[in-house]
Parts: sequence; structure tokens; C-alpha cells
Amino acid sequence: MTAKLYDLELSGNCYKVRLLCALLSVPLEIIPVDFLSGAHKKSPLIELNPFGEIPIFQDGDLVLRDSQAILIYIARKWGGENWLPTDPAGLARVSQWLAVAENEIARGPNDARLHDKFGYKLDVERARTNAVRVLGLLEKRLAKAQWLELGRPTIADIACMPYVALGHEGGVPLDGYPAVTSWVDRVKALPGFIGMPAI
Repeated sequence: MTAKLYDLELSGNCYKVRLLCALLSVPLEIIPVDFLSGAHKKSPLIELNPFGEIPIFQDGDLVLRDSQAILIYIARKWGGENWLPTDPAGLARVSQWLAVAENEIARGPNDARLHDKFGYKLDVERARTNAVRVLGLLEKRLAKAQWLELGRPTIADIACMPYVALGHEGGVPLDGYPAVTSWVDRVKALPGFIGMPAI
């Protein structure tokens, strides 16, 4: 049975799921969601995810919300040890970056993009300040490492890359962050890579 993704093309969180499935050659039925009309907050999607958000991922009887949780599932089911190891140290090292994607990156470059591209009412100066901070931390990390953890691509990179690469849509370009730019290019060079608008 083919897994289903309830999807918005312009969502970086939905893109993470599409990207990992493409890299792992996981068959995926993509079901576009009419986000502007609020379809994600109405039946039948609100029954699948009471939080009223997308992506929603369905594999048989299993329904998952939250892009980071979905990445974990896909990596363990189809990606083996390479994308998400099971040893305690490796698992924790990858997982700490999933938290960065959900927090510092979401409240930084993602929020700035939500303000500029989609007109969300939020504190864009705070978002850009947050973005500069997390980009500085990423630059320092990636100046001495090809990948965020374990010396190879993992779901840490898939979780963190999209909204960093989309930052220019929120007034947070990657000029001045050469190590981050090179890392984005390495992700783009992975076999099976697919893009999204603006990436």
C-alpha cells in the first residue's frame, strides 16, 4: 500500500517529507490540501490531525502529524541505520537537530518567511534576529563538518535544510554563510534529490 502525504507545495515541512521519500525511493501519493480555504482545519483532515496542521502522513492504518516525527518513521521504516541510527549516542545526536528544526529554525528563518511571503502577523525583527543567531551556529558547525552529525547525511540535515535554504524569502539570505551554503549544495547533490519552489 502506497503511503499518502496531505501536502502543501510551498510548505517546507511538507517538503521535508517529500524529499526524504524521494531520497529513499519510497512510493508516495501526494494529496494537495487547499490551505488557503482552511481545508486542513475542516473534515476530513481535522479528524486525521486534530491540531489542524499539515503535513499529515498516512501509511496504512497509521496516521502521523509533525514533520519531524514523520521523518523519524520514514527513516526507520525505509532508511535503515544510515538515516537514523538506533545506537543511543547516534540517535541522540541526530535528534538534537530535529529539536533545532522545530525551535530555532522554525522561530527564525521560517517565521521571517511566513511574515514576508504569506503575510503572517508576527514579530519579524525578532524572527530575523533568531535567524542570524541560528545561522551563525550552523556556520560554525558546518565549517568543520560536511554534515550536521555522524559524518554523513541523516534526517538531521533533511529536517534543518529547507527553511534555512528558504530564508531569502524572509529577508534572511545565506550571503556571508559559506559553510551553510556549501551544505545546502551537498544536500541538493544527493542522489534522488527533488526541489521545491525557491529551492
